[in-house]
Amino acid sequence: MPARPYILAETNWKAVRATPYEVAILPWGATEAHNYHLPYATDNIQVEYIAAESARIAWGQGALVVVLPTIPYGVNTGQMDVKLDINMMPSTQAAVLGDIVQVLSLQHIQKLVVLNGHGGNSFKQMIREIGARHRDMFICEINWYKVLRGTDYFDEPGDHGGEMETSNMQFLASDWVLPLAEAGSGNARASTLTGIREGWVWAERRWLEATDDTGVGDPSRSTSGKGKRFLGVLTRRIAEFLAALAAQDLDELYMA
Repeated sequence: MPARPYILAETNWKAVRATPYEVAILPWGATEAHNYHLPYATDNIQVEYIAAESARIAWGQGALVVVLPTIPYGVNTGQMDVKLDINMMPSTQAAVLGDIVQVLSLQHIQKLVVLNGHGGNSFKQMIREIGARHRDMFICEINWYKVLRGTDYFDEPGDHGGEMETSNMQFLASDWVLPLAEAGSGNARASTLTGIREGWVWAERRWLEATDDTGVGDPSRSTSGKGKRFLGVLTRRIAEFLAALAAQDLDELYMA
């Protein structure tokens, strides 16, 4: 398979030295259980594909984007008692992100998109703090699962290992997905606290207490076709943003 020039891991110094990249994309996932039937790399597989396919489309439109290697560990403090769920503390994430931004700033690649593939990750406050130290940089976060309305593509998208993620994985890595007959129900127990149930109070979930099988959402109606359709629309929309960002003058970020 030929190297893709917009994927850093596949390209080389000869090509990189000659390419004036306009946007860097940092996919950030997690390593964690997703019900009984999905692999631990589910978040990483999804976010890496979305980054690569979005970059491919944007590159075809003339945008000089580059996808950095995926960070495979996310914030899993509520799942540390789930065997081999790997946690990376937010402070560690902030240090890693800060180091990457420092390098990009020194190399005059001034636009960075953090493409987030895990609900436990949140980069907003990190971006505020890092951005205050690197005023030359434009840093933004995309949570891919918030780009489209899931109910337009799935009967019941689910929150974790449900119909949306299962459909995506059936399309992306079907050999790693167990038959749906082996999946758990994805049943999750609601909080006893009214404010949390109504959504105006937030507290981290204790995963093994809140779920039966680590999943949240029924995967039984998942299909590869649903995943293919959803990911096609999603990557085209993200690619439009990447192309617009590549062309954007950072001195003209706001409308007159």
